[in-house]
Amino acid sequence: MLILLDECAPRPLKREFADYEIRTVVEMGWSGKKNGELLRLMSQEGFTVLLTTDQNLRYQQNLQQAGVAVIVLVASSNRLPDLVPLIPDVRNVLNKIAPGEVIEVGNS
Repeated sequence: MLILLDECAPRPLKREFADYEIRTVVEMGWSGKKNGELLRLMSQEGFTVLLTTDQNLRYQQNLQQAGVAVIVLVASSNRLPDLVPLIPDVRNVLNKIAPGEVIEVGNS
């Protein structure tokens, strides 16, 4: 499983997933890419999961066609202290999410 951490999420969040293969959008050189292009690049590079705080992504893109699973972190802000408490639930979702699925984790 190869996870991409979206640029709208704080990069230090990556440390919470040290036991997973995870890269950031910045590390991949994909900063500023539009969602459609980002999903295409993810698929080409073998990423299976996008971890994001973008709650509108599911309405803007055909995620079934992209073949990528998306986990949306829903918190009062996208600051690290607000997102870290969601990590245990994210880990549970990572074990069961399938390509094309969008699962929100947190307070919706």
